[in-house]
Parts: sequence; structure tokens; C-alpha cells
Amino acid sequence: MPQRAYKYRLYPNKTQQKLLVNYFGAGRFVSNRCLDWRSLAYKIDGESVTGIDFSRELTFLKKLDTYSWLKEVPATVLIQKLRDLDTAFKKFFKEGAGYPKHRKRHQKQSIRFQMDQRIVKNNFLAGKLLKVPGLGKLNVRWTRLPQGIPKMVTISMDKAGCYFVSMAVEEEIEALPLAGKAVGIDVGLNHLACLSNGEKIDNPKHFKKHKSQLKKLQQRLSRQVKTSNRRKKTKLRIARLHARIADCRSEHLHRLTTQIVNDNQVICIEDINAEGMGRSAKGDMDNPGKMVKQKAGLNRNLKDAAFGEIRRQLEYKASWRSRTVLKVDRFFASSKLCSTPGCDYKHPNLTLDIRNWVCPQCNAEHDRDINAAKNIEAEGLKQLTPAGILGEVRDSGGKGACLISVSPRSSVTSKACQ
Repeated sequence: MPQRAYKYRLYPNKTQQKLLVNYFGAGRFVSNRCLDWRSLAYKIDGESVTGIDFSRELTFLKKLDTYSWLKEVPATVLIQKLRDLDTAFKKFFKEGAGYPKHRKRHQKQSIRFQMDQRIVKNNFLAGKLLKVPGLGKLNVRWTRLPQGIPKMVTISMDKAGCYFVSMAVEEEIEALPLAGKAVGIDVGLNHLACLSNGEKIDNPKHFKKHKSQLKKLQQRLSRQVKTSNRRKKTKLRIARLHARIADCRSEHLHRLTTQIVNDNQVICIEDINAEGMGRSAKGDMDNPGKMVKQKAGLNRNLKDAAFGEIRRQLEYKASWRSRTVLKVDRFFASSKLCSTPGCDYKHPNLTLDIRNWVCPQCNAEHDRDINAAKNIEAEGLKQLTPAGILGEVRDSGGKGACLISVSPRSSVTSKACQ
């Protein structure tokens, strides 16, 4: 059964805020101490230890007077921190992620509580009640009602000082009726997405809208005394501005991806590497400062567009709603090929400044992005034909093929969708 994640705004009282500060600090202490212990054990003795081994050391530390304050923290909070560190090391060794880092006080804080399933009905009632060990009843703003019972509850605090509670529940998600349409999507910076049906979605460029305001605040921060209260207030204003930008971006992407999934049965996207695109940025080699500035600007725009997040949302929402997402190779020449049926002309030198071009073979006029979306759709649908999955395909008024088949549903754990 699929899992759906929910995230709500949390308003703890003053007593709960003090307890959360202690819980966050205890979680950081255990995570950092375990990281040092594991690193030292491997460096000196060549021994690989786990969080389970450190849990025995943690039991010993609680018996000492110096660390007796660890007894006041729910055991599940510390255990979950050790499990998180185990997961970080697993990603480092098997998935090529970076080496785990120490947790810092001024970064985002989070702790996870395990809900006792034997008495969970007394502590959780969607829309009305949420109790966690050590904190009691929480004041949650229930924007949506989960249809299941959570096994874990995560409480977090961002840099802006806002508290959130998130949970994942298993629930049956109703499949949408057959849409009978397929679409190809070409993402970009000028237009966030261009669809094969001719629709263009503008790039809102949320970061650019607040860039001047953010620049003024960062300049003010650099001139203030590090230990002053005014500097702390400025840092808080910067954090709140970043949170506002992230919220605007998230809302826009959720609305866009939800609309695409609802309207189309098959979604064809390009498997692009956004990080690689940023690393490949080139500038004037005679002016290294200009090259660094251009590269930073391109990376900033790519991160603001969030191509990877668009693909991630499309994939998990499609699996929930019985849709199919097909990936096209990133090296496929979608912009250079003529999308006219029966024409196989390939433009020999299509630079980025050419936004419209005419095919000399069939005299068709092409918009660069729309033409790329049509080619992505056609190339993606080719993946279904050899496997025999393609059911009924028909022409959709010259805008591509329409798929009638339904993809199998799968269990996906991800963030909540709109």
C-alpha cells in the first residue's frame, strides 16, 4: 500500500519549546558523539561499528552524573538519531554520498518519535488530537486529514524558528479515470516547461523576485557585530525570506505537476542532469572572475527552476494515480530533430540563440521548445511498443499519440502532494 506524507505547522507552548530545545540538543550530542566514535574506531583499530554498538555506550553514559540529563530525553529520540546515522553511512558506502557531517545548532533541527501502536488510538485522532512522548498534546494546524495512523512522527524547526510536524501513513489512493492522452515535457529556464500540445508554462523565478531584498539583508548582516542582537534579527529575517521563496517554489511545482498528472495518461520527460548542467557552465577564460560569476548565476537559476524536483513529483504522483512516466535519454537530440511525421531532418548547427527555425526538408516552422517536447513524446512512446504495453494509440489532432493503457501501481514513499 502506498505511503503518503503529511506536513503541518506546529505551535508549541513555552514549556514545549523549552523541552524541544533540550531534545534537539540531546539528539545533536548523540549523533555527533557517535560519529566521532565510529570515525575514531575505524581510524585506529580499523573496526566498523554501528549505531547498535554505540547504543550500549549510550546506556553507560546515562549512568554517569555528567550525562545524567540524557535520561530526561525520550529514548526513542536518541535511538532514531542513531538509525539516521546508520542510514547516512549506508548511503556513503553504497550510494556514493558524502561522508556524514556533524550536526550544528544553527541549522535545521529535527527529532523523530515512535508512536506506540498499542495505545496510538489514545494519542492520535486526525484533525483533533496528537500526543507524543514527553511533550503531551500538540497544537497542530490540520490543513488536511490523513486517512491512516502514523508509526513515526517527526518534529522539526527551520532556521526561521518555525515548527513543523510531519508523518507518513499508509492509505489507499484512488486511481484517476483514464485520460487517453500523452504529453511530452521539455523543461528550461526561459519557460519552466513546454508541453507537446503547444502549452508553455512561464518560469516564475521566485529567487530573482526577492534577490535585491536578500542582497540588502546580507550586506547589512556582513557589517554588523557578530555577537549583537541586531545581527541575530537580521539572520532571522534572511531565514524567513529564504523560507518564503522555498514555499512559493514548492506550491507552484505541486500545482504544475498535479495538473499534468491529472490531464495525461502517459508523461514523457527528459532524463536531464541538472547538477551536470551547472558544472559544465563556461565563461571567459581570460577573465576568471567573470567565469565564476556566470557559473554561479547558472547554478542559481537551475536550482531555482528545480528540474529534479519536477521529475520526482511527476514520478510519485503518477504511480499514485495509475499514470505512466517515461524517461528519454538526456543525449537525445530533441531540439534539432524535425517533429513533422515522416521527416527525419536533423539541424546541423542549432545554437541556443536560435529559438525558431524552418525545416528545409518539409518547410515546417518550429518553435524550438515545442518541437523538443513533441520529439520527447514520440521518443518516449517508442519505449512502450516493444514491450507490448502500448494498448490503443490514436492520433490526437496532429499533436502526438494518445495512450489508453494503464500502468501498474506501486508503493512510493514521498512528500505530500497538493
